[in-house]
Amino acid sequence: MRFFCTPVILLFMLTVLICGCAAGKHGFSPLGPPEKYLTVVAPAIQETDRIVATAEIDLKTEQGHYPVRAALIVQKPSYLRLEILPVIGTPDLFLSATPDRLQIFIPSREEFYSGKPSAENLARFLPWGFDVDDIVMILSCDIPTPEGKVSSRASDQETGLTRFDQKTTLGFSQTLWLDKNGRVEKLIRHAPDGREIFQVRYDDYVSGSSLARKITIIQADHMTRILVKYTDLKIVKATDLTVFELPVPSDIQKISLD
Repeated sequence: MRFFCTPVILLFMLTVLICGCAAGKHGFSPLGPPEKYLTVVAPAIQETDRIVATAEIDLKTEQGHYPVRAALIVQKPSYLRLEILPVIGTPDLFLSATPDRLQIFIPSREEFYSGKPSAENLARFLPWGFDVDDIVMILSCDIPTPEGKVSSRASDQETGLTRFDQKTTLGFSQTLWLDKNGRVEKLIRHAPDGREIFQVRYDDYVSGSSLARKITIIQADHMTRILVKYTDLKIVKATDLTVFELPVPSDIQKISLD
């Protein structure tokens, strides 16, 4: 009996090990079912925080290559201040956006614009067709949750990342990949018909931080790329919102965008 039990026990142990390995390879985080995972992952920053940073922004298009240096203030859900910095002197462009208003000041032209913070208005000044919500989401490495989401499904990849396909009633809305620490590594946004609108890649995470120092935005044509490298990055507590208001110079007339 002793000689019979030994191979049976070994077979049983081998089965347990194989099943355990399979579970470890394809299992999900102990945070719960895949569809609830995104709701419990800690955000990179809270709405009571704001990002204050300088960044190197490198724009590549079919027409050419345009590197600039910028000062950024970013606060969720929809607050943004951007200044394009020259080598010396006054910034080339001031941009401020809130959930209700977009303001642009171009000192060299003595032009001040104001209007709704829509993607169409932003596209007049910035080389991307995003609204303020998307820009803030991308720059703050936030995990987006699209409206009208029906379900999420997830599966581990060979890279060790977990993939989530988020659906709406009209089809795929976006796909994102998270690492084992819950930090977003890649995001692809789709139109209602499934066409890719843009994708974002996040790199250069510092240990213990959920903010990537390098963010690459790729438009659907794959010809337009925007690389954002944070060279100085701080997280500070948000106080008042006056930093997101641009005063109109007394000698300059305001131009409406709407």
